[in-house]
Amino acid sequence: MSLNTFGHLFRVTTWGESHGPALGAVVDGCPPGIAIDEAAIQHWLDRRRPGQNRFTTQRREPDAVRILSGVYEGRTTGTPIQLMIENTDQRSKDYGEIAEKFRPGHADITYWQKYGHRDPRGGGRSSARETAARVAAGGVARAVLARLLPGLRITGYMVQMGRLRADRDRFDLAEVERNPFWCPDAAAASVWAEHLDALRKAGNSVGAVVEVVASGVPPGLGAPVYGKLDAELAAAMMSINAVKGVEIGAGMAAAELTGVENADEIRAGADGRPLFASNHAGGILGGISSGQDLVVRFAVKPTSSILTPRRTITVTGEETEIVTRGRHDPCVGIRAVPVGEAMMACVILDHLLLHRGQVGPL
Repeated sequence: MSLNTFGHLFRVTTWGESHGPALGAVVDGCPPGIAIDEAAIQHWLDRRRPGQNRFTTQRREPDAVRILSGVYEGRTTGTPIQLMIENTDQRSKDYGEIAEKFRPGHADITYWQKYGHRDPRGGGRSSARETAARVAAGGVARAVLARLLPGLRITGYMVQMGRLRADRDRFDLAEVERNPFWCPDAAAASVWAEHLDALRKAGNSVGAVVEVVASGVPPGLGAPVYGKLDAELAAAMMSINAVKGVEIGAGMAAAELTGVENADEIRAGADGRPLFASNHAGGILGGISSGQDLVVRFAVKPTSSILTPRRTITVTGEETEIVTRGRHDPCVGIRAVPVGEAMMACVILDHLLLHRGQVGPL
């Protein structure tokens, strides 16, 4: 299996399976001299860690990261950084039934069709457990960005669960850390809790929309034509497990606007920098950052592992029924928030390094 690496200069290769002994990432291209330790990376992993409340999978994983290379006396050396997270709470017996059956909505059947062989324990490589490695790599990226772009802030949150939307008029970013849904609307979070409780007890699941905003991004990141920043962000978010759609700025809603409504007017700011009247472009024009906030949203499908019997086939082509047992997120969008933040950090750093290599310091 190839293509387990993303990035150009800041390159991340993830490895490992859901129920293997460990998983992790190799981070290559990290500048030397950056202060980093396991505790700094662990901070971000703890935000994604499973089993923290009744709304996420009850798999109990500490997700403790170990740095095996690339750091000496608390600073990066410029060589590849090897990050490892041990799996400690596998229950492979939960997946005994699916060894011969394909779970609808999962990658079981496509992995089988492509490779003729698969690891059925929790989905193996296709499991969302792989995203722990991305969050660890994102922790490294954030440490570098804190040095190179100290004003940068990356914030992710849920804006929709199923058909229930947060009210932007009630947004308070301080609320994001106060509820289990990373929701800036406290009233919406309360309604979502009741909704998800009912779905969870019924053995069902629901989808979500996550928004990730990066503020303090300098203008000039990204490149025409095939290195567009929005294209790279879209690819990064779409690579996250269960993501089925990505928007930049106004996104799909831009199709409903007129040219007068959509074009973000520009004025002269007091500091000599351009001042935009709106941000339908999501901070990117022609694939290059404008200095406005980068705004990305992605839609996460409902968890396919549900207790409702579903029709499927066996590996020999016989029709049958399956119930997916085990410990699963009733709304995988919740733990996708820190993953989206990590992918945003990795893409921004990669393009910052590309810009410095071609054009020079910002």
